[in-house]
Amino acid sequence: MNQSEVASGRPGDFNRPAMLAAAAGAAGICLYLLAFHGWRQAALFGVGLVAGVALYHAAFGFTAAWREVAGSGRSAGLRAQMIMLALTVLIFTPLIAQGEIGGTALRGNVSPLNLAVVCGAFLFGLGMQLGGGCASGTLFTAGGGNARMLITLAFFVMGSVIGTWHWSVWQDAPGFAPVALSANFGVVGGIVLSLLLFGAVWLLAARHEKARHGSIEREWGPLSSRAWLTGPWPLLAGALALALVNITTLLLAGRPWGVTSAFALWGAKLAAPLGIDVSQWAYWQRPNLQAALEANVFNDITSVMNFGIMLGALAAASMARKFAPSFRIPARSALAAVIGGLLLGYGARIAFGCNIGAYFSGISSTSLHGWLWFAAAFAGSILGTRLRPVFALR
Repeated sequence: MNQSEVASGRPGDFNRPAMLAAAAGAAGICLYLLAFHGWRQAALFGVGLVAGVALYHAAFGFTAAWREVAGSGRSAGLRAQMIMLALTVLIFTPLIAQGEIGGTALRGNVSPLNLAVVCGAFLFGLGMQLGGGCASGTLFTAGGGNARMLITLAFFVMGSVIGTWHWSVWQDAPGFAPVALSANFGVVGGIVLSLLLFGAVWLLAARHEKARHGSIEREWGPLSSRAWLTGPWPLLAGALALALVNITTLLLAGRPWGVTSAFALWGAKLAAPLGIDVSQWAYWQRPNLQAALEANVFNDITSVMNFGIMLGALAAASMARKFAPSFRIPARSALAAVIGGLLLGYGARIAFGCNIGAYFSGISSTSLHGWLWFAAAFAGSILGTRLRPVFALR
């Protein structure tokens, strides 16, 4: 995601109050979590804060990176994602194979390869381009002061609720059982095959860019000591930071990083006062989700990390003096945010996750469903890129 998409409006006197709000919010939530939910939940909130800062300062979104490949042919963002995935696979694979560390059971994100993944990911990719962000991108841009992304986020939540309503319909979608490279070819084999796939995507993207422009943009660049706080960061710094975020999440939570399951939970809790009893839906009748539905939202790991991402992005934007929200949103742009948000939420629920849970964490777990998700979402993103002018989006 480009920095121009992160915040809108002109910098004014918003940054000091924004910094104070971010600091107060982060401190308050951290203390609350320590007191009532334990150090591990507080640590995961801290990981979310780091993710928010990294996403904002590196402008590390998946939406603009894929749009650049489809539109201009520039591929630095996509190539940085391959580096991020490669580093994560190198650490994830032996850890998951070990099964536990420090008494915490570890598991990867491995899901079936079926029509639900294809359809859901395609809708998600389309929604990314219309809504203006992916799952993590929606959180960090909204937290960083982009008012339009609040519309996307609201309808992302609504689309997630609809997706949970229809969840049972997609469970019998035709397809194949889950396949993890590390389970079929061993730890070393899974790593080697994954690295070969990353290398192939990196080389194809670089070759495509060089054919169109005669040269390729670098994923790295200089980073001063001050830039760590105020940005911008080179893409490679963002890639390394997000790899660390996912690895730390695995060690603390016992499973990889995810984002969108929290949106479904938020929507379910908001639906209750409206008289909608989601607890009777098949999606919520699974034991772990029943417990999440009944518990405090701060008991949910994904929700806590999402709150951290938004507050981290708010802090990063204020430190960079770029927090300047504008609520002047053109009608066609707002309509695209509504449609995009609904597609994002629905697509993520039926496709076993989003760009973080299915793509980043799935591929990092050597699951082939992550690659299927990537292919389908990229195809949807190409269509979304072509539809953006209809809504007066650049």
